Amino acid sequence: MKTAPKRGLHVGFDRGRAASFKDFGIFSSKRGIGSLLVLPEFVWFDGVTGREIREALEEAGVRPNRQLGQNFLCDQNVASWITDQLLPQANDAIVEVGPGTGALTSMLVGRVRRLILIEFDSRLAVWLKERFKDERSVEVHHADGAKFDPRVLWKHRPLKFLGNLPYSSGGAIMRNFLNRPHPFERAVIMLQKEVIDRLGAGPGTKDYGVLSLRIQSGWAVRPLKVVPPEAFHPQPQIDSTVAVLEPLKDELPLFDGKRFDELIRRGFSQRRKQLGKQLPDEPAWSEVAEKMNLSPHVRGEQLTLEQWVELTRHYDLHPLKDVPQKGSELFDVVDEHDQVTGTATRAEVHEKGLLHRAVHVFAINRRGDLLLQKRSRLKDAHPGVWDSSVSGHLDAGEDYLRAARREMVEEMSIEDEEPQAVAKLPPSEATGWEHVQLFMVRWDGTPRFPCSEVESVMWMPAEEIDAWSVRCPEDFATGFLECWKAARGRD
Repeated sequence: MKTAPKRGLHVGFDRGRAASFKDFGIFSSKRGIGSLLVLPEFVWFDGVTGREIREALEEAGVRPNRQLGQNFLCDQNVASWITDQLLPQANDAIVEVGPGTGALTSMLVGRVRRLILIEFDSRLAVWLKERFKDERSVEVHHADGAKFDPRVLWKHRPLKFLGNLPYSSGGAIMRNFLNRPHPFERAVIMLQKEVIDRLGAGPGTKDYGVLSLRIQSGWAVRPLKVVPPEAFHPQPQIDSTVAVLEPLKDELPLFDGKRFDELIRRGFSQRRKQLGKQLPDEPAWSEVAEKMNLSPHVRGEQLTLEQWVELTRHYDLHPLKDVPQKGSELFDVVDEHDQVTGTATRAEVHEKGLLHRAVHVFAINRRGDLLLQKRSRLKDAHPGVWDSSVSGHLDAGEDYLRAARREMVEEMSIEDEEPQAVAKLPPSEATGWEHVQLFMVRWDGTPRFPCSEVESVMWMPAEEIDAWSVRCPEDFATGFLECWKAARGRD
């Protein structure tokens, strides 16, 4: 059972009074962290038949609404097959959007650790809560899947996504849950066939466009089966398709996701228009086209995903986009009292485990959320995990405050904000044998970061970080976890 956090550390504030972590809103969030995760007893539910679907809808007082895309799956064999494509494991949590009357849900109860159902129709949400009221592994949220806050899901990892998505809002729901960063290891979705065709489309086809590139830049899309109208109640007028989505790992070079999205929207705003006429002025299109061996008259619909990523890298003007770190960087070597004893290169410091210095900065917004960064896969330490808003080593001869200011600009483009020193952590294996000075800064800006160092960012409520870091400490850099303990007043 969790205990209340201890008081935070106090340091001098420039306004003449003691400052604490509370000044930065670390303890201010009132959003809950959810209940403890308990492995359910394995109780199997039967599937739902067509007759039971109609009875359930009548009982819930629901008349299917075509404008809301309410077509309920009523074929047990199809439902069983769809859930099997998730490859459900006993330790998985499954997020199901649009569960309806539970045709898919009932096939998963007892097979996984947790089921998180998100239902837009208030009457069906009430009905589902009643149906699964004795099943501890099932939680039901009455919410719009396009607006649901997915940050509350990270603490449930390992996590998979399931959706028999409504035709009217499937695209918005996918953007909300499946755009990077997301917490899912696998996704199985069912949508109208024409939408799935667009997800997996290739260049030069009528279905290829912004949706195709957005999804394919983060997921491998595999359409599996066409499901006929007869499998639903009421029957839609078109076929549906089931597809499996698997996250990409290192199939593509690192690139700036926001810049990529901006460029594909420009490139497809007028499909038949030459691409060069729709791109930013800098760098010059003629130079980029020559470097990429493209015709200057090429259209956006003719470029492959890989070419769009290469294009994004050419239009990414961040000076550090290709530099995750340099082994030749020179650091001060220090003793256990943080006194300088010499200098060594980055490579030598890490290879020999020499004591050295680093800074971490927590950027806190007005809501009290902390900015987390996901480290790039090219980092030499803790690649691909979540870390402080800003972190970095001190260069030789540099002090902690100057290093914090420099790293804030280099990593997140945080300028004209003065960080406050709030804690000092001694060197340990968890900190990478670094003396760490922790700073905090109040900031509500938009992060801009080098893709070579940072894969993505997100603002996260403190209570959600608590729950997530306890359940999945492997998702975080160990140095961040030590800083977080200090911020939360824990040993």
